[in-house]
Amino acid sequence: MPDPHVPAAGPRSPAAGRPDPGLPLDPGVLLDLDREHVWHPYGPMPSRQQPLVVASASGVRLRLAAPAEGRDELVDGMSSWWSAIHGYRHPTLDEAARAQLDRMSHVMFGGLTHEPAVRLAARLVEITPEPLRHVFLADSGSVSVEVAVKMCLQYWRSLGRPGKHRLLTWRGGYHGDTWQPMSVCDPEGGMHELWSGVLPRQVFADAPPPGFDAPPDAGYARRLRDLIGEHAHELAAVIVEPVVQGAGGMTFHSPEYLRVLREACDEHDVLLVFDEIATGFGRTGELFATGHAGVSPDVMCVGKALTGGYLTMAAALCTSRVAEGISRGEVPVLAHGPTFMGNPLAAAVACASIDLLLGQDWALEVKRIESGLREGLAEAARLPGVRDVRVLGAIGVVQLDHPVDMAAATRAAVRSGVWLRPFRDLVYTMPPYVTGDEDVARICAAVTEAAAQG
Repeated sequence: MPDPHVPAAGPRSPAAGRPDPGLPLDPGVLLDLDREHVWHPYGPMPSRQQPLVVASASGVRLRLAAPAEGRDELVDGMSSWWSAIHGYRHPTLDEAARAQLDRMSHVMFGGLTHEPAVRLAARLVEITPEPLRHVFLADSGSVSVEVAVKMCLQYWRSLGRPGKHRLLTWRGGYHGDTWQPMSVCDPEGGMHELWSGVLPRQVFADAPPPGFDAPPDAGYARRLRDLIGEHAHELAAVIVEPVVQGAGGMTFHSPEYLRVLREACDEHDVLLVFDEIATGFGRTGELFATGHAGVSPDVMCVGKALTGGYLTMAAALCTSRVAEGISRGEVPVLAHGPTFMGNPLAAAVACASIDLLLGQDWALEVKRIESGLREGLAEAARLPGVRDVRVLGAIGVVQLDHPVDMAAATRAAVRSGVWLRPFRDLVYTMPPYVTGDEDVARICAAVTEAAAQG
């Protein structure tokens, strides 16, 4: 029986430290509440590092609620993890969101449809490589990878070949933080190594030889083909990030290896999945990184910059072969349906973001940023402790020969007036495409200073 002398558990008193909802929070109070309640990505609880409080953002600048390192405004060198390609508060995207809010912000996608989602699906089919024809809208990049894997597994099961249930990828990759995506991230030294004993066991090839412009390694290509052939009887699909391996190490590889994968998958009856979540929408200098190789996958994932960084949305696109194969199976449906699938607000902004991107010479802007990064990061190559400096499209990377001191490197970047988020042995940047030349130079100076201090 409950002890009558102990009060029953119940809701906390509204007055127990709750801030007045009608007033903005003092930055100190906000940080106290953040530390007590908020679990930040890739961090402990409570956090050991105090985050900066962003009060607003516009263009390529983040305005801080309280100065940090003498700065109350920072140039964003990260595009909010690859996504804010048009910067912040872009009038075209703001208006798209407002107009859609006047119609509806959300409606379930099961049994219903609506114009923003249909327009977005048609637009994605139009701009992605043939023969991708069908679009499954998801609510995050990681979930789109889950859907892509489920498509591939169910395709073979529907064809009466359930033994084809494993995935092949190469080391150094990163595909997200949910279950199946974690299983194809690098199992040694990656952020998901903790789960290596319980995740599905996949097949791993060596990481592709580095260098976008490096001559293809014939020996590596042969080993890749042989590994696919050896495991073809059990492989549902090969999944890789085309050209740029992102959070797994920010490395670039020759597009030739994508052609090798396409040929080997065709030869051995294995599906090919390209994860373009980070590389899509112009980041590498092609609209999609697969364009560097001139090949097309059977399934392709997109996300991040899809909505210009405004709202969370992603998609898995597949060919008619894959969709029709699933539909002929004993279970003829893809049993996946996120609550916010096809969210009208996100879809409307995504359509506006794609039109905004393609309505300008985005390739010229990315090339301009690439030139600025090459010039501005040249000095970093001469720093002690720097192992490599590499640039591709609107991506700049300085790799150290030791783990970066994240706190020191971040402080150095903030002192330079720039927001960066170093990790592992990397100080890197992927600026919004609207970043002007002076701000690109400022970002490069901050990356160099962060590398010197980190």
